[in-house]
Amino acid sequence: MDSISSFYGMFLENYTGLWVLGSVVLLLFVGFFSSPLIVWAIALAAVLVGFGAPTWLLAVYAVIAIIFLITPLRAALVTSGLLAFMKKMQFLPKISDTEKAALDAGAVWVEKDLFSGNPNFGNLLKEDYPQLTAEEQAFMDGPVNNLCKVLDHWKIHKDKDIPKEAWDIIKKEKFLGMIIPKEYGGLGFSALAHSEVIMKISSRSLSTAITVMVPNSLGPAELLAHYGTDAQKNRYLPRLATGDEIPCFGLTEPTAGSDAGSITSTGVLFKGPDGKLQIKLNWNKRWITLAAISTTIGLAFRLRDPENLLGKGEDVGITCALIPSSTPGVVLGRRHDPLGIPFYNCPTQGKDVVVNAEDAIIGGVANAGKGWLMLMECLAAGRGISLPAQATGGAKLAARVVSAHSLVRRQFGMSIGRFEGVEEPLARIGAAAYQLEAMRRYCLGAIDKGIKPGVITAMQKYYATEMGRQVINDSMDIMGGAGISMGPRNVLAEIYIATPIGITVEGANILTRTLMIFGQGALRAHPFAYAEVKTAEAGDLKGFDRAFWGHIGHVIRNTCRAVLLSCSRGFLASTPDVHPQMKVYVRRLTWTSATFALLSDVAMGVLGGQLKAKQKITGRFADILANMYMATAILRRFEYEGRREEDLAFAHYNLKRCMANIQTGFDGIFDNLKIPGLRWFFKGWIGAWSRINSVGSQASDGWSHGIAAAMLKEGGIRERLSDGIYLPTDRNEAIGRLEHAFSVTNKAEAAEKKVKKAIREGVLPKKKVHLLLDEARQKNVITQDELKLIQESDAVRYDAILVDDFSQEEYMSRHS
Repeated sequence: MDSISSFYGMFLENYTGLWVLGSVVLLLFVGFFSSPLIVWAIALAAVLVGFGAPTWLLAVYAVIAIIFLITPLRAALVTSGLLAFMKKMQFLPKISDTEKAALDAGAVWVEKDLFSGNPNFGNLLKEDYPQLTAEEQAFMDGPVNNLCKVLDHWKIHKDKDIPKEAWDIIKKEKFLGMIIPKEYGGLGFSALAHSEVIMKISSRSLSTAITVMVPNSLGPAELLAHYGTDAQKNRYLPRLATGDEIPCFGLTEPTAGSDAGSITSTGVLFKGPDGKLQIKLNWNKRWITLAAISTTIGLAFRLRDPENLLGKGEDVGITCALIPSSTPGVVLGRRHDPLGIPFYNCPTQGKDVVVNAEDAIIGGVANAGKGWLMLMECLAAGRGISLPAQATGGAKLAARVVSAHSLVRRQFGMSIGRFEGVEEPLARIGAAAYQLEAMRRYCLGAIDKGIKPGVITAMQKYYATEMGRQVINDSMDIMGGAGISMGPRNVLAEIYIATPIGITVEGANILTRTLMIFGQGALRAHPFAYAEVKTAEAGDLKGFDRAFWGHIGHVIRNTCRAVLLSCSRGFLASTPDVHPQMKVYVRRLTWTSATFALLSDVAMGVLGGQLKAKQKITGRFADILANMYMATAILRRFEYEGRREEDLAFAHYNLKRCMANIQTGFDGIFDNLKIPGLRWFFKGWIGAWSRINSVGSQASDGWSHGIAAAMLKEGGIRERLSDGIYLPTDRNEAIGRLEHAFSVTNKAEAAEKKVKKAIREGVLPKKKVHLLLDEARQKNVITQDELKLIQESDAVRYDAILVDDFSQEEYMSRHS
């Protein structure tokens, strides 16, 4: 040992800097490859010996290493003291019962990989990409198309109701029973089919889409199918499937919105004269879809048991029950007006409503107090289906309509879609339609496998509806006067008006982003954090030791990975077999994951239990995590669909936008995460390095030009962007008229180019094209067929850009 130390001593005298650098690199690579503790122990021993450490220091190190390598010793001598200290200092976050239910609901999916710091993109890019069954496709081609045919968004707007013939189809074809199993008379559809139905109807009538989506989302059918007794299923599900029972679900109250755990509606348990358990209910609910026409009310309330009849104490907890609307004391009939979108959205009250406990509580009295967990488990899947489908349908419709309008509408002798100022928002619309479909399919693949990824579906709901908001705002900018003039010709106004509804329901977007996505994701998706909290609360020393030191190792590994991936700009990351132009994004996402995982632990370590109150910080973390997920979904779509060259602009644009959003999130965290004593270093040095060595920047104008140009051409990706929505071909309808004008204009452009070329060459005088058509024909610049095509184009373009107008009587009658 002395001879070895002597050799290293001589080496260090001449090469100290080189040895220090080598030691650092050695340890970084040990961490980078997620080495076990024994490898770390050996590596650190080698470094100590290399620096000529004295024998006593090596002996102390050996003792410490043995303690940490032998788990029972470590737990007894080190971890027990740490656990006591952390409890005393209240360092670990306190989690309420409602928060625990939300955390325990559903499952963890790809977010765990993205949170790990070392995601396996080989697996992430092979996740299931679902397809409709033959039966489901037949339903889309038959009943769904038939329903869409009888829907007229303008007539529904004027009449403030869905037409009877539409209701007849909805009930006859069991649209309200898509999620109800076949054995109970429902359709038993997959999540994909459910989503496809909502998406297509949303492109035709939002009022109808909402009416269909709500009973198939969070409501009595969903709860009964998963938790109901056999008697409840047999009684309700067949009638719910056929619309003989119209359901609603009462959750939100005047004082209980995002904080649904503060429900004030109560049920008091007591024994009736016949000795059976009964509940006396009192509630005041609002914003309840279909309540005014419901025959069955699903109700969330806090159950009290003053006599402890169930043996669970007086406060049993939030409970879900089914209440027939005809029960004495139930109040229905009034309506809210959700921005003039005429679906039934209503308040409901109950005054001393008495029901049989076993019959009413979903799942019987055994499920008393389990309502919140039931609701969270259902929402963990439902958030990923209905509203993302609605947003995707709206974006696809906007892409189709706005692209056609951008070609047909001309100013200064040129289609407005050729102007760069219009190209920019048009490209955002097309890119969003591509991305939303990628997200929708990716998430549905998990749900159809039986996974209910609560964090991912919260992302789906928030980012899909926010992207939908951006799409419709861009659409209105491009459509101009045609967008703001309501009438049968304007198919986008309803989406514009209704957009805040999707933003608000199923968890308001602001709190979904700041509390749920990262607030829950930090515990759910993190490999160790939630285990630490649970084992600490339970006093499980062995479990806490495993979670705590696993967490420490996780931090060290991600520190090493983040440093090396940052220095190599991600090139040390391995990549699966993807399109060569996509490899850079996989590397950057791996680098992002390591940095994100490390910063998450820094934030949890610095802020501890205060983290959930720091919602500006958690919102930025949510943006980073979500953009990693969205980029993964985009890569999956591009690879699944065969790496089409015509899709490259859409893939690059979206992926670059995701990476730029991630960088913005990092910038905000570096600027605002206050680390005691180190903020100057964190903000001034690490933050500056992050900006200089950024993970991404915005897409170039070339990509947006490519997207806009593709959207102005017939066929190709324009068709695939709008796949799955309802597109009528009847020229008496707005979309049919516009699509015909788009097609004729595209065909006529080649002939118009001949005229313009003749003008440039001096064959024709410098005048507007339509003033030179006869002369162009006489000089054989164009053929007779081309002349007719240009003339037809002028006529149909003019007709397509007209907007609706009304007499004073007509205008006043629809506002009376």
